[in-house]
Amino acid sequence: MTRVDYAQLSQTIAALTDGESDTVALMATITCEVHHSDDRFNWTGFYRVVAPEQLKIGPYQGGHGCLQIPFSRGVCGAAARTGDVQLVADVEAFPGHIACATSTRSELVLPIFDASGDVIAVFDIDSDLPNAFDIEDAKHLSEILSRVFSVK
Repeated sequence: MTRVDYAQLSQTIAALTDGESDTVALMATITCEVHHSDDRFNWTGFYRVVAPEQLKIGPYQGGHGCLQIPFSRGVCGAAARTGDVQLVADVEAFPGHIACATSTRSELVLPIFDASGDVIAVFDIDSDLPNAFDIEDAKHLSEILSRVFSVK
């Protein structure tokens, strides 16, 4: 099983996104690189804030995703609503979980902030394995996302 090398992933994403300011291009590039970096990652992508309390699917890799998610529902909604990383070992035990894919067993969702500190998107990674993610995954991915989406 391939396990992500976060130092290499960080370098690769930094090189690919250097000088790019288009949010969708950044999201697409990050999604591709993260998705293919680790066998645990079955669905990888962004949900963008498109209206008050509303997320809409953005660039992703894997099977279909939910097209829209209200802040009031699911793991992605919780990340957007609270601004906190959601590290969910068992999605079936998460109140209000939305099963976009019935095979998903665990999930890691990281909020993305703009310069004002408002959530503009969430980065969602699903795994078909239970308890697939840990605090190290959350820490390293948060650092990568913070660097890419920092104010240029």
